[in-house]
Amino acid sequence: MQINKVRVHQIKLPFSFDFSHSLSQRSSAKNIIVEIIAEQGKIKGYGEGAPRSYVTGESQEGVADSIGRFTQHDNFPWDLNDVSQIWDFIDSLSNSKDHNAAICAVETALLDALGKSQSRPVIEYFPHDFYAGTVYYGAVFSLADKQRTTDFGWLVKKMNINKLKLKMGTNYKQNKENIEAVRQVFGEDYDLKIDVNGAWDLNRANRHVSLINRYKVKVLEQPMMPDDPDLADFAGVMKSSGVILMADESVCTLKDVERISAQGHYEMVNIRLSKCGGIRNSLKMIDDLRAKGILFQIGCHLGESGVLSAAGRLLCLLCGDAVYYDGSYDEFLLNENITRENVSFGPGGKAGPLTGPGLGVEVNRQNLARLSEKSESITSPATLKQDLLLRN
Repeated sequence: MQINKVRVHQIKLPFSFDFSHSLSQRSSAKNIIVEIIAEQGKIKGYGEGAPRSYVTGESQEGVADSIGRFTQHDNFPWDLNDVSQIWDFIDSLSNSKDHNAAICAVETALLDALGKSQSRPVIEYFPHDFYAGTVYYGAVFSLADKQRTTDFGWLVKKMNINKLKLKMGTNYKQNKENIEAVRQVFGEDYDLKIDVNGAWDLNRANRHVSLINRYKVKVLEQPMMPDDPDLADFAGVMKSSGVILMADESVCTLKDVERISAQGHYEMVNIRLSKCGGIRNSLKMIDDLRAKGILFQIGCHLGESGVLSAAGRLLCLLCGDAVYYDGSYDEFLLNENITRENVSFGPGGKAGPLTGPGLGVEVNRQNLARLSEKSESITSPATLKQDLLLRN
């Protein structure tokens, strides 16, 4: 399969409602879509990255620049015939987190194009040692007021979902009201995680201990910023309470897994495709977590389109041993999407494999064009040479 062009789209996806957490309040998401055009337009593959400056330090413009540089590498697979070429290319890239959203976008686009060219679903390119035919997603509560938390809680309960993630910030009163609202709706029939996105210092964290214990929180995600020197003290308090600390922003690479394993404070890690550099790098991290006996969940970034949701679904199905699954929120969060398929989960959070070659989704090109704020094309050296010969 000859790749002729790589197009990089900077898109803005509007939400159906504002979604807040301690690091951000947004009504839309700014992501990157990579479009692989091969065999003179007969094949089109799509991938996505979700650059978040507070996670990997990346921006839309930075990711677009990184992808442009990636295509200049000698081993970029312009002539793509085997998945091993993709792995060789991905493995040759930086091991730091600085380009993870860019790597994710390129990798998923290449896999989608290859799968479509070979009439194979992308999931067939990966080992199935931990495969699950069905997974069950949980629901995420925004950092909101008590009434909005209550209203959303009743919608979630109506869908028979009781695996919950509640966003918390620095305001103790607001946090208390929201966790009380969850209890009022669900009683004790819930499996509750709290996600702080690093907003607490030690004093604020200690103040929340009674709430965490009273409302039977199972997992506390990223209570403090990465490398906070007070984390060790608070981790001891949580361990004595039987609460699992989960790392998110603190773990973006395989090297980060090594570091938190040595420190011993975190007992679980949130693996997110764009944060961790795509499917291959995420699976490397997961394999290492398994070997070290550290739990993990498969998560997502707020505002993923159906393209990244489809890739996330694939990773979830490959990891039947994950403790939790977050993602596939398309229908529930996005006001507009770029895929024709609805990649959302069903009642109870239930979701299975997507059908069809590649990632299993078809991009609505009209929506992609309308939601793209900027697009750039990179032409392959072979196509440039051919065009030059034709002109002469």
